[in-house]
Amino acid sequence: MARRSLGRQFGWLWTAYAVSAYGSGFGFGALPLIAVLVLHASPTQVSALSAVGPAVGALIALPLGPWVEFRRKRPVMIAMDLARFAVMLTIPVAYALGMLSFVQLLVVSAVVAAAKIAFNAASGAYLKALVRPDDLLVANARFESTTWSSIAVGPPLGGAAIGLFGPVATLLADAFSYLFSALGITAIRGREEQPQRTDKRGARAGELLDGWRHLLTHPGLRALYLNHLLVSGLIMATEPLLAVLLLRQLGFPPWQYGLAFAAPCVGGLIGSRLARRVVARYGQHRILRTVGTLRAVWLIGLAFVQPGVAGLTTVIAVELAIIISMSLYNPVLATYRLEHTPKDRIARTLSAWSISSSASIAVLSAFGGLLAGATSPRTAITVAGLLILASPLLLPRRQHSAPVPDLEPATAGPRSKEKEVTGRI
Repeated sequence: MARRSLGRQFGWLWTAYAVSAYGSGFGFGALPLIAVLVLHASPTQVSALSAVGPAVGALIALPLGPWVEFRRKRPVMIAMDLARFAVMLTIPVAYALGMLSFVQLLVVSAVVAAAKIAFNAASGAYLKALVRPDDLLVANARFESTTWSSIAVGPPLGGAAIGLFGPVATLLADAFSYLFSALGITAIRGREEQPQRTDKRGARAGELLDGWRHLLTHPGLRALYLNHLLVSGLIMATEPLLAVLLLRQLGFPPWQYGLAFAAPCVGGLIGSRLARRVVARYGQHRILRTVGTLRAVWLIGLAFVQPGVAGLTTVIAVELAIIISMSLYNPVLATYRLEHTPKDRIARTLSAWSISSSASIAVLSAFGGLLAGATSPRTAITVAGLLILASPLLLPRRQHSAPVPDLEPATAGPRSKEKEVTGRI
């Protein structure tokens, strides 16, 4: 089957995404690794790094939803990339000067989290305007496959770089990837119109809540939203705990830690490439129900990790099962979310989704850290694995309303003009 072309503008957007994704893959888990290897942080501190940073970042990002909604999206994406580049660059500088502290890691984590929320809100709104409705799943699947391929390649190389050049080498590369991403977005041509408010309310408080109002009043989105908060929160809460378990208690070297998360990412290529075909065959709702259930059953396997080759094999097998499920589920979810959100509320809805997700990860990571401190990382991972088994109960039981139609594109570039004439493929 020939690869479908989504246009040159999407090509630049995808290239920019790939650059930052591969940079993040190279720097996978950089902040927890620096906390453990450089600052000798405790399990509670490592969990706090994963909890406090995203929580503060979510608070910073709270007013950014309406701000992003009513501004041109490309300048917002460029600004957020440059902000992440600048703040992440402070860590290798402080390390070189012998001034690195745990507080600085927390501050960097918060700023990066806030910038990521704003960037994702802008890029989601821009994507819906950039490609035809029938191409949304194809575009989201390409982003998903890029994410997993970057994690497959990046962590092993990052682990080697840490061994050769020190613990902050991967974070430095990750910082520059955001600079190159900003340059890629700058290369996108075509005039982007200034979004206009659809109502004349003066109350900014109402605009802050519009994203959550849409998520909670749409039956299908509400169920998927609540399910996502629980699943993503529990999965991400185990990441710092697993870092402590593997690196400190079980004695895995950094390159094995990277390999344990990189090798299973080939599953991400499998799942994302299947997304379009399985949706065409079985339907969007059935895939969300079935695969949404499958992605929750594997996490408990991490509670049985042991030292040596057997433990490494266990982590790889569990992560492979989770990643195949997630990489098939995520582009279908992202497409459903864009299809069922009006274009004048996309940025606020995506911002609300990301803020809630960050808050959920922060809360569950904090509880995980406290539980690990009181018991052990293995016990906390076991509890997370048991709790996530209840998440399929939150998935939508039936198919809901039809997608929201796009009446007018938000951009006026060549691709959008073509869409006005030809409509759907």
